[in-house]
Amino acid sequence: MRVLTSLDFIPANGPEQVVALGGFDGVHRGHQVILKMAVSRARAVELPSLAVSFDPLPIEVLRPAEAPPPITSIEERLGLIAPLGVDATLVLAFTAEFSQIEPEVFVSDILKGRLHAREVVLGFNHTFGRRARGNAQLLERIGPEHGMAVHVIPPLTVDGIVVSSSAIRELLRAGDVRKARALLGHPYQIRGVVQRGAGRGAQLGFPTANLKPDRDLILAPGVYAAWAHIDDTVVGAVVNVGVRPTFGESDLWVEAYLLEWTGDLYDRSLGLMFLERIRPEQKFSGVDALRAQIARDVSESRRILAEHRS
Repeated sequence: MRVLTSLDFIPANGPEQVVALGGFDGVHRGHQVILKMAVSRARAVELPSLAVSFDPLPIEVLRPAEAPPPITSIEERLGLIAPLGVDATLVLAFTAEFSQIEPEVFVSDILKGRLHAREVVLGFNHTFGRRARGNAQLLERIGPEHGMAVHVIPPLTVDGIVVSSSAIRELLRAGDVRKARALLGHPYQIRGVVQRGAGRGAQLGFPTANLKPDRDLILAPGVYAAWAHIDDTVVGAVVNVGVRPTFGESDLWVEAYLLEWTGDLYDRSLGLMFLERIRPEQKFSGVDALRAQIARDVSESRRILAEHRS
């Protein structure tokens, strides 16, 4: 998949395309339906498929005080889009100036004029243009006037929940990474650089990698079973997200005990994919009680990981 970062990379005399339009934060199962539909339609009419996304996400520019942490970084977003078969993804820089484009102008000048869209696929709740006045209904009405077929993807429901980035964030804030994974279609993941900590994990017999995440966490404090990615290696892990109340601390840490790893991880990039929450964070009476609980967490994590391997 090619990654384009400007409209200038779209040739003025380029071919018509089938365009998937959306923010695609999380690339959840609803987004996947949109992207797969664009790929399917492109193959049917023998044209290239193009996903169009934004970085930063519009809410981060328009209402920064209300903007929630993104579910995925832009790098993760692109990595999740690529396997779906899209020929290229255009990542547009969303700015205050860009937000002032009238939706009718966005359709005529950008979708048709710059992207050469013959067909457009978007979700039922996607908005675009000044004051978010553009929506699926507007595009269905004026798209054909510009020679564009419009495909609106209806809501997707999983386990009684309408799939959306907002619903996924609520689940993550509650620590329900299993149900969030059902809506995403893949585990929630974070990545960061391993930092030097106080060394308490090693003193307890469970040396941990202390992670500085690449963005603000959505995840509730607690202990999780996860997959850890180091370069091309994947191993199981027990991950604690919290403030380490047993030691009277208040700073949020992400600590990963890798089950099948030996060696130095300091200053290396580590990815974590969360599978299930084992328990909430809690304060223990002392080090011995904490050590005994960590041993139980490790056992439970191994059980969960074994289920996922099978």
